[in-house]
Amino acid sequence: MLNKIIKIVLTALLIAWATFQFIQGNIGNGIFLILAAALVVLLIFRHEMLLVAFWFVRKGNLEKAEVYLDKIKQPQHLVRAQEAYYYFLKGLTTSQKGGVFEAEKFFKKALNTGLRMGHDQAMAKLSLAGAAMSRRRKREAQTLLTEAKKLDKHGLLDEQMKMMKDQMKRI
Repeated sequence: MLNKIIKIVLTALLIAWATFQFIQGNIGNGIFLILAAALVVLLIFRHEMLLVAFWFVRKGNLEKAEVYLDKIKQPQHLVRAQEAYYYFLKGLTTSQKGGVFEAEKFFKKALNTGLRMGHDQAMAKLSLAGAAMSRRRKREAQTLLTEAKKLDKHGLLDEQMKMMKDQMKRI
């Protein structure tokens, strides 16, 4: 919360300084300061540690992503959508380390908080289906797999779903 207050105060100071620069006739400095204030406002709504963690996940370096996610001490103070993606990324990094049941908790929390993208929802439900399967809850896994298939409109998770269905036949 303190971080957000500091950003708001910094934005107000930058805008005041930009106004002063415009009054003095230094148009270039004023424009630069307005752009700097806009960047600070963007960072109020987009947590920088979450952005860096997304970048590392995209690069495939989940260990570094987890380091940056651990720097976010109070995810409940994030914007609702950011909080959902925090839990989603936490679930991804935890499941890669082998903590499927701990990751299940994060994926459920992400879905309940409100993931926006259908692909991300499908991935979370697919992971939850895997956790349900490992706990021998075939019916729940089948339901989650069906929901994931509906959400994956572009077929990006088709291979994983096929593998999951093959594994389900063995249970």
